[in-house]
Amino acid sequence: MSTETRSGYWLVTGAAGMLGQDVLAVLKDAGIEAVGLRRADLDITDPDAVRAAVDGAAVVVNCAAWTDVDGAETAEEAATAVNGTGVRVLAGACAAAGARLLHVSTDYVLPGDASEPYREDAETGPVNAYGRSKLVGERAVAELLPRDGYVVRTAWLYGEHGPNFVATMLKLAAQRDTLDVVDDQHGQPTWSYALARRLVELGLAAQDGKAPGGVYHGTASGRTTWMGLAREAYRLGGLDPERIRPTTSEAFVRPAVRPAFSVLGHDGWSAAGLEPLPDWRSQLAEAITRPAFADLLRLPSER
Repeated sequence: MSTETRSGYWLVTGAAGMLGQDVLAVLKDAGIEAVGLRRADLDITDPDAVRAAVDGAAVVVNCAAWTDVDGAETAEEAATAVNGTGVRVLAGACAAAGARLLHVSTDYVLPGDASEPYREDAETGPVNAYGRSKLVGERAVAELLPRDGYVVRTAWLYGEHGPNFVATMLKLAAQRDTLDVVDDQHGQPTWSYALARRLVELGLAAQDGKAPGGVYHGTASGRTTWMGLAREAYRLGGLDPERIRPTTSEAFVRPAVRPAFSVLGHDGWSAAGLEPLPDWRSQLAEAITRPAFADLLRLPSER
């Protein structure tokens, strides 16, 4: 990633989160000056604080979000304050400062009732409060930054720096002989570090005037189910995949409805001169060698 002809630093909000930490690591490796702000450092719903933070930044990567999907069902106003109003404040500040905004969104803005991958221009239709709150943010970016706003939807994210499905499955391997895992929800498991690399590539393409603003789908290629992901994680970790048994969503009723089909299309990347993210299996194979996951495979009962 050559940065010789570009100027201005990058600002990463939500820098303490799983994706935020990975974005900062990628920027550091690329030699790009960056500032990371945690929730304690910046309230994105505070217009004055946001304007001051954005001033001087060339690219802002917004990883700040309300991520408690089930909690949003009883606190939709609070979730929307962060995922909607806060994003509007951030987009407005970027517009005033001439900064490009890369905003991380979610597959949950879609209805999840398709049978083919959702295009970037597919009609939205959230089925839960979290999705509705995120859609408010997407619309704010489109309205205030039609050329310099980039909405990157991701899904089924896992990584080294926070709670996630893959880590949970590996931890439970040391505690249970078998696990029942949902096999009727379809999606694209996406490694947060791989997404971070793509976000940085997109931001650099945006600075070069090569990437048009709009919606991009930042998910792995291919598709599987939660059971398929768990079995592949076990296989790669040298565990018996048959310890993972299929079950249905009805066996795990939760406050927020989950989309049954979260497979996204990736046609938008060609406009930016970039390839879609790699297949989910290759991402997982690389991720599982990282210390945070490898250590879980060395738990005493699995040696």
